[in-house]
Amino acid sequence: MIVDLSHEIAAGVFAGSFGIGSLSVFGNIGTCLDAPYHYDAERADLAHLPLERLVNVSITIVHAFGRTSVTAADLGDPEQLWGRAVLVHTGWAHHWATPRYLGLDCPHLAPDAVDKLVDANAALVGIDSLRIDDPRDPNRLARQRLLGADIPIIEHLTNLESVPDTGARLTALPPPAREMASFPVRAVAVHDG
Repeated sequence: MIVDLSHEIAAGVFAGSFGIGSLSVFGNIGTCLDAPYHYDAERADLAHLPLERLVNVSITIVHAFGRTSVTAADLGDPEQLWGRAVLVHTGWAHHWATPRYLGLDCPHLAPDAVDKLVDANAALVGIDSLRIDDPRDPNRLARQRLLGADIPIIEHLTNLESVPDTGARLTALPPPAREMASFPVRAVAVHDG
């Protein structure tokens, strides 16, 4: 089964037997991926992200439904995080396209959770929320710490309730844009079922 974890962001216009269109979009809209270049121009941009962090990556689902601050304790066994796409399911995607989605009470990662993910060498970290950082943190330290460890981030995921706890694999590819740090992606989980 294939589960689309992305919000729909654009539709093409087709005429006749083929379509040619254009798209003008901010890099950080809908389900989007942030590359380490976001905070350090010497680190990987979208074009230079290692594919092993983005294609066919084993998923670990972290259930933190209803939590505002997701802690290290919520992440569980570090061995289940090592080299995996760690996707945090808080249920916040339910509020998509409402004023509450953008509120200061949106779920995010606590500093100890970020440390645990970095120590566990997660391949990628995703969340079904507005942002991975505490919205009250103007420095966005969670984002800086993860990207500083070359761990890409996906925000605004959906349908995480459809992904099993084990056995699923993630693919999330941005365009290979040089000197660009963030872009919408189609994040897809594949699993038997």
